[in-house]
Amino acid sequence: MLIHDDARAAALQARRPPAAALETVLGALAERFGDRFSRNRSVLDQHGHTRTQIRLEAPDGVVFPRTTAEVAEVVTLCARHRVPVIPYGTGTSLEGHVNAPFGGISIDTSGMNRVLAVHAEDLDCVVEPGVTRKALNLHLRDHGLFFPIDPGADASLGGMAATRASGTSAVRYGTMKDNVLALEIVTPQGDVMQTARRAKKSSAGYDLTRLMVGSEGTLGVITGITLKLSGIPEATAAGVCPFPSVKAACDATILTVQSGIPVARIELLDALQVRACNLYSKLGLPETPMLFVEFTGTPAGVAEQVESFGAIAEELGGGPFDWATRPEDRSRLWQARHDVYWASFTLRPGAKIISTDLCVPISRLADCVSATQADIAATGLVAPIVGHVGDGNFHLGLLFDDADADEMARVDAFLDRLVRRALAMEGTCTGEHGVGQGKAGYLAEEHPPAALAMMRAVKAAIDPLDIMNPGKILPLDG
Repeated sequence: MLIHDDARAAALQARRPPAAALETVLGALAERFGDRFSRNRSVLDQHGHTRTQIRLEAPDGVVFPRTTAEVAEVVTLCARHRVPVIPYGTGTSLEGHVNAPFGGISIDTSGMNRVLAVHAEDLDCVVEPGVTRKALNLHLRDHGLFFPIDPGADASLGGMAATRASGTSAVRYGTMKDNVLALEIVTPQGDVMQTARRAKKSSAGYDLTRLMVGSEGTLGVITGITLKLSGIPEATAAGVCPFPSVKAACDATILTVQSGIPVARIELLDALQVRACNLYSKLGLPETPMLFVEFTGTPAGVAEQVESFGAIAEELGGGPFDWATRPEDRSRLWQARHDVYWASFTLRPGAKIISTDLCVPISRLADCVSATQADIAATGLVAPIVGHVGDGNFHLGLLFDDADADEMARVDAFLDRLVRRALAMEGTCTGEHGVGQGKAGYLAEEHPPAALAMMRAVKAAIDPLDIMNPGKILPLDG
């Protein structure tokens, strides 16, 4: 957990830009953008909102550009006066990515929301960063295509690229790093560049696209994205399958993946999370560990996948299946899965929540989830578990009372053990949420010194003034 104390506050204040430089930038932006620039306190607070335990650190101003040229203009001005720049999409990130610890200007790209081109024959499209995944799929529907990455929240595609997001369909379609073909970037100097062309593969030079995907706004501002698309499946089957234990559900997941069954989605909910979904989404499911599964393909292929999965589930004590055959029933089921963040509040009304994630090799998944459940029980916390378990990634929503000092001490210690458990199992501190501020303290444990030194060298080379989303990913004291 990120600690905010007086010493840290003083250190942050010392690294803020000089007041005169900041006022020059704020005045120039107000004159240039008019009502598309704001210093209103509620707008500033919204653009530092983190949905986490991390304290709000609002920017000094928010600008709403509509074109790449306007973004470049803002960045050039900020670079000239060494004022920080914080890219902002929809604000759904969970590790303090949009906070402004040193103040500065938030660049809200929500107004850059055009689908610029759809190349149906090439299975790709070009979009501006403010396009959300739901809006893109609505646009693509008449082409018989869809963009498969689904993190749950209706996030902006620029933000999804910046955090290397994934979600429920990652087991079948991969993550954003697998589905971004090229990016348009405004560099920290205010230049505009393309990271690649539309070709499906290239061996020409460094892979700048992969460098930028997951860089969390620390190396530039994403202003355009070329995305890989997929065809809408001919047939889809989805349903729920109960299991006698979390371990049995995890073992069924492992066997399913190892058997080569091309499952489209396979999501774990522990009994507590099922209870929350029943309360919030009125599902009426048995309150036992559950897998939400989906299979896609041809009708014959889907039937074969269902049969194979059913045999695995039965072998591990799972079942019976409850299949959602109608599209509206499938939508209701997956909407309930996407609403687990809000559903968790039903378990402890009035509490706050920390949503965190980690990822381990799939062979260690059952061990990690079982050990985490035992830790939750021993610590006396309320923390339902849910996860994209097909790739070893799981999440928990930890409910807490921040006015209870004893409870917060237990929360801190538990979260630390949670990450260290994943690292001890050769996993990672975050599978898809990203590092931001919240996980920056664990980078030195996950990566060797040489790797961190290379990351710092890349950051220093591309952003020597350290104006691009400073204080994220790399620890502040490095």
